[in-house]
Amino acid sequence: MTISSVDVDGSEVTQSKTVHVRLMVSQPVGAVWRRLVSPEGVALWLGEGAILGDKGQSYHCTDGTGGVVRSFHPLEQLRLSWHPDGDSEPSLIELDVTPEGDRTRLRLWHEGLPEAARPALRERWQSRLEALARSV
Repeated sequence: MTISSVDVDGSEVTQSKTVHVRLMVSQPVGAVWRRLVSPEGVALWLGEGAILGDKGQSYHCTDGTGGVVRSFHPLEQLRLSWHPDGDSEPSLIELDVTPEGDRTRLRLWHEGLPEAARPALRERWQSRLEALARSV
């Protein structure tokens, strides 16, 4: 498996409270989705210890982050609230998978972020999605 392109759109990060990471995975959407929601895949991109359930179910990572599944549309989209710790304001992560021929476009939006947190979170999501893509 190879990642055919990575696009991190810094202009959107500067203009809003959002981090946006996109990459193309040279695997079909079914394979990417299965890995994305598998326990091993979730550990790679979201964090160790997290298990994603249905809409309304919470998840907790061993690093202290956690949240609630807001929407779960197989082969299309996940939406999660995300708290870096128990005392912080929640933000929203949306992860879309889109088939493009025999490849898959992954797009992650992380909304509602303070300016100071955006660069580190952009790096976090880029590296974690790349690790997920390599594991498919």
